[in-house]
Amino acid sequence: MIKKIGIILVMIFAGAFAWAQDTDTIYNLEVDYNAPVIYEVAALKVEGVKHLDKEVIKQLLRISVGDKLQVPGDDISLGIKRLYRQGLFSDIKLIADKVVGNQIYLTLEVEERPQLTTINFTGIKSSEEKKLIEKTALSKGGYFTANLKNRIKLIVQNYYKEKGFNNVGVTFEQTPDPDIPNAVGLKINIDKNKVVKVRDIIITGNDNLSDHKLIKAMKKTKEKNWRYFFRSKKFSEKEFKNDRVLLIEKYNEFGYRDAKIESYKIEEVEKNRINIHLDIDEGNRYYFNDIQWVGNTVYSSDFLTRVLKISKGDIYNKKLLDDRISNDDDAVSNLYFDNGYLFSRMIPKEIVKGKDSIDLEISVIEGQQATINKVIITGNDRTHEHVIRRELWVYPGDLFSKTKIIRSIRELANLGLFDPEQLQPDIQPDPENGTADIVIPVVEKPSDQIELSGGYGGGTVIASVGLKFSNFSIRNIFNKEAWQPLPTGDGQTLSLRIQSNGKYYSQYSFSFIEPWFGGKKPNSFSVGGYMSNQTRLSSSYAVSSVNPGEDQQFRVWGASIGLGRRLNWPDNYFTLSNSLSFQRYELENWGGFYQFTNGSSNLLSLSTTLARRSIDNPIYTRSGSDFSIGLQFTPPYSLFNDTDYSALDDGHQDKFRWVEFHKWTFKGKIYTPLSRDRKLVLYTGTEYGFLGYYDKDKRSPFEGYSVGGDGMSGYTAYGSDVIGVRGYENNSLTPIGEDGRRTTGNLYGKMTMELRYPLSLEQSATIYVLGFAEAGNSWYDFEDFQPFNMYRSAGVGVRIFLPMFGLLGIDWGYGFDDVPNQPGASGAQFHFILGQQF
Repeated sequence: MIKKIGIILVMIFAGAFAWAQDTDTIYNLEVDYNAPVIYEVAALKVEGVKHLDKEVIKQLLRISVGDKLQVPGDDISLGIKRLYRQGLFSDIKLIADKVVGNQIYLTLEVEERPQLTTINFTGIKSSEEKKLIEKTALSKGGYFTANLKNRIKLIVQNYYKEKGFNNVGVTFEQTPDPDIPNAVGLKINIDKNKVVKVRDIIITGNDNLSDHKLIKAMKKTKEKNWRYFFRSKKFSEKEFKNDRVLLIEKYNEFGYRDAKIESYKIEEVEKNRINIHLDIDEGNRYYFNDIQWVGNTVYSSDFLTRVLKISKGDIYNKKLLDDRISNDDDAVSNLYFDNGYLFSRMIPKEIVKGKDSIDLEISVIEGQQATINKVIITGNDRTHEHVIRRELWVYPGDLFSKTKIIRSIRELANLGLFDPEQLQPDIQPDPENGTADIVIPVVEKPSDQIELSGGYGGGTVIASVGLKFSNFSIRNIFNKEAWQPLPTGDGQTLSLRIQSNGKYYSQYSFSFIEPWFGGKKPNSFSVGGYMSNQTRLSSSYAVSSVNPGEDQQFRVWGASIGLGRRLNWPDNYFTLSNSLSFQRYELENWGGFYQFTNGSSNLLSLSTTLARRSIDNPIYTRSGSDFSIGLQFTPPYSLFNDTDYSALDDGHQDKFRWVEFHKWTFKGKIYTPLSRDRKLVLYTGTEYGFLGYYDKDKRSPFEGYSVGGDGMSGYTAYGSDVIGVRGYENNSLTPIGEDGRRTTGNLYGKMTMELRYPLSLEQSATIYVLGFAEAGNSWYDFEDFQPFNMYRSAGVGVRIFLPMFGLLGIDWGYGFDDVPNQPGASGAQFHFILGQQF
């Protein structure tokens, strides 16, 4: 604080009035406030400075040698005030040392505030301390002033008020630093006390909307009630202010356009417990009346009203009106945005008619159509630009289209090469030229993978090593400069995989996919091959009881080639894929298949799949659907020869030399966002499969369904599809024949419902939790098929996707239904997903 403003004239020597030898020199200056005197500043010294620059201090004082200075006068008092305002000094004195004639000699004595050498917080977590240092901008070398003290206290209290701590205590301690002169360490003690919580929310005046509906509308302010058991009850003034707005918006959704909070009161009922009283004035309920469009020339008024989907007599709903004009995917404004009218605007005007009617007059400012000037891609340091551009639906010279921009972002996200959470297009309009630049920033994420995983199946542990290069470039395979460490950037996929338990089982496979075969159209080309050899799964576990003690072996090898293309009808989300594959099975005393234990079988088949896929993100999908119907079939050999297969035993070599079947599959998945932020997602899925035959006496022993468990066998068992139903042991829902031997199902059905919520959507980690309900079953004959007779289960789980470790997951499921002749196959079951990626 300023102790004294003005010149403090100090007698240099003690005693009364004194004169020097020079009679013009005065050491004790008498000041007459009624008769100021003008002096010329002959000298100005600064004393008491330890850390600061003396010249800077003189500049702040704004008194220099040679200046004409009135004593006493405003220049002196204003200069000292300026110095105090810097907060650097605890005391300031301006002393007249002597006066010689009309010249005055001055000394400015200052006492610096101590510098801060250490800053520590007590009573809080280290993470909170870091945030508070950022908010207060505290740093070593600064000065602790009264203003800074008050500022810190206010920032700390406001910071914790937002977290529900309304009674935060803040005290300060300064300790001299023994190693540095005029320096102190600052300790800020914080006592958060307990969180202030809401006990009851008492609402009056709400005759038409229930307390529960209004409290539910408030996002953060909740009372102590079983309905909100998993929601925080702490009170935050900031959140309460926002929630009052949400409460009125809820009234607006039900037609109460004039609703308002007449008054509110926060009542402390006990320490750290409050009641909130809200008095509501609901007003009248309104209804939409006439709707008029003004300024529209591109679309007729009747057409726009049909797209608006609001009719005369509907209950007034402000949120619905805003959504139908601007926010929904099929909003009216999107008609214009998709037709190039980037600069169009729609301004609704509400006109009250009578006591309960609202006329709408929606002014349409269409503007001119905008064309796309440039499409700029940034951030792709690995993926070649042509790989990105071929997925885009927007091109320079095209009319602006919001839908095509959204579709482009969706296609880029589904490549799996970029962080989908950071795919945010930047639209840069140029109204003067009627154009817009579209900047698409991409953030590449690790896509090449080395997978190390383990699984348990058939009584043994199976290890897997897999290489998957999702952004491979085969055209640069002979280019030495492109190996960094592998040729990448063309969006091709190369996969190599080995599985083995060392002695009894080994499997090798590879595949290659080119998504744009030829480079001009989205026609995919794929080729793959595999080979596996299996004897026994362990020294103590035999697959077959057929001729026990003899060698048992099951060898499979095969190859496939496929072509796929994107369709434009019924819409451009459809794809049609076809593949030709050959497999050869060689069995020796192998009892894993019901009808066939010895010999060789050949399988030549053609597959075709019609699919429609419109999901927005392959890792954590928020919206869209994925449907497919597929058919795999072999030539009908039995129709081309005169062989009576009923006369041949199941094990006869000629019966299964060439396998025949037709196999139908249907799979459907729908993802529905349930929350405003689109994070809470409901996934529903259903799938069915049917393995048919041309001749009932030549039914295929292969390509059936193994149902139950986690959907992942410990080893890749060619010859059957593994279908997971959580809450049941692996393969436990597969039919058992009359002789008690396990078969494979020729039909299966499965239904799944999952509620998902992400804990992290960062590129470094995608983590989400889920709760599921599931049901499934399989049958041997079509006559046995009962689509509503399924084994039911429910449970919870978590999924973690890390670029370094791949997909990790664990589910706990509970199977509600007993499985005949298989005690312990249902009930509580844990299912694991393990993987590691680099």
